[in-house]
Amino acid sequence: MEVLHSKIIGEGQPLLVLHGYFGMGDNWKSHANKFAEDGFEVHLVDQRNHGRSFHADAFDYELLVGDLYNYIQYHKLEKVDLLGHSMGGKTVMLFATEYPELVNKLIVADISPRMYPPHHHEILAALNSVDFSVQTSRKLVDEKLAELIPEKGIRQFLAKNVYRKTKDELAFRFNLKSLTENNSEVGVALPSFTVFEGEALFLRGANSGYISKEDEPLIQAHFPKAVIKTVANAGHWLHAENPEDFYKEAITFLK
Repeated sequence: MEVLHSKIIGEGQPLLVLHGYFGMGDNWKSHANKFAEDGFEVHLVDQRNHGRSFHADAFDYELLVGDLYNYIQYHKLEKVDLLGHSMGGKTVMLFATEYPELVNKLIVADISPRMYPPHHHEILAALNSVDFSVQTSRKLVDEKLAELIPEKGIRQFLAKNVYRKTKDELAFRFNLKSLTENNSEVGVALPSFTVFEGEALFLRGANSGYISKEDEPLIQAHFPKAVIKTVANAGHWLHAENPEDFYKEAITFLK
């Protein structure tokens, strides 16, 4: 059994943070330091095919939930708090409905239980256009990505995954082949009639369309105790775009 890679910061009540698509636990380091100061043992988890965790051809939410379950068993954790963003939000939602006895509180950042049509096509096309035998420096990788991704912020986020595989060759940390082949899995809905009766907080970015008014009854159906709050001046990357308000809502709920 392969165990997910993580970085563990602080001590106290375990709080497991699950990143989004193309992300890694490291994206959450500044929040993790704050949570640690507030009495949490924060686990910044890399999901399969991301960050420093193992690569596998297969990729869907049942597998991601199984990985998380194995991780919790391996670290001998009992009742954990879960925080998941986007794809990570889908993972923690499904996990909470399957293993409610392991979950204390649940925070879902800017994603709802519904199905999302496959997107990210430009990003995948851009990433697949990189040839590390030609793009031998970060600058050249950025120039190549810029042909299809004009937004600098998105390119910087993706560039965090570029590392030196050897002295002369760069590579991506994520498993691009599997993520490309399984892109449609990322938007899959939470199965019908799955329920988590525990406390749940859904945070949406005010400028993001990922959680709409129409999604609220669906959230309440799966998570009857859910509270839905909006983080001002933030889009889908609400934790990065308005970290103060995001943190304030999260810590108030967890405390």
